[in-house]
Amino acid sequence: MARKAYEETRSISIVALGSSTTEGSGASTPERTYPAVLQAELKRRLPGTEVKVINKGIGGQSAYDMLQRMESDAIEPHPSLVIWQTVVNDAIRHVGEEKLAKILRKGIKKMGEAGIDLVMMDLQWLPREDRYPKYDDYREVLKKTAAEHGVSIFPRYAMMKSWARSKQFSEQELVGMDGLHMVDASYRCLAVRLADGIASALTGAKPEMAAVPKTTN
Repeated sequence: MARKAYEETRSISIVALGSSTTEGSGASTPERTYPAVLQAELKRRLPGTEVKVINKGIGGQSAYDMLQRMESDAIEPHPSLVIWQTVVNDAIRHVGEEKLAKILRKGIKKMGEAGIDLVMMDLQWLPREDRYPKYDDYREVLKKTAAEHGVSIFPRYAMMKSWARSKQFSEQELVGMDGLHMVDASYRCLAVRLADGIASALTGAKPEMAAVPKTTN
C-alpha cells in the first residue's frame, strides 16, 4: 500500500506508534527524536515527495496500552505505513509471554484489516540487559509473532549492538545515563537506517549505506 500511494500521489504518510523511544525520551529537542529525523531524511531522499511522519509515542506504555489507542492514533489518520515500536515495557514488567503474543496478534490483525502496511521495531540493545532476565525471551516473542504473520521487523537490537562493538560510538552515545533510553546520536542512526529501508522499498533503489553522522546541523 505504501509503495502504491507513493507511486500514485508522490506522497508518503507514516505513523510512528510506540512508547518512550518514539516519543523521544532522551532526545535533547523534539527535532532530534527519531520520527522527526526520519521525516527530514525521507524528504532528502525523495525530492518532490510530500512526507509526513506523525509521532504517536507515549512513554511507559505497554503493547496493550498501544492496542487500546491503535484505532484512533494509528488507523484513523489513514497512513501508508505504521512503525510499531513496542514490547520493551512488557519485558521490563514481565507481563507474560503468551499474553504479549496475543496482544501483538490483535494489533497486527487490526493493521491488516485496515489495509495499512506495518513494520515492527525490535527492542533496543542495552549495556546491562541482565537487569531484565526475560529481555531476550520477550524479544523472541516479538520476532516469532511478527514472522507468523509475515510482518517485517526493523532490527534495532542488532544495529545498536553492532554500533557499540564498532567503537564508533561510546555506550553513552547510544544509551543515556539511565541505561535504558536512547539519545540524540542513536536516534539519528535509527532514523537514518529506517529512511534507507523505506526509501529503498518505495523506489527500488539501493539504500544509502554511507557512514551515519552523529549529529545534525
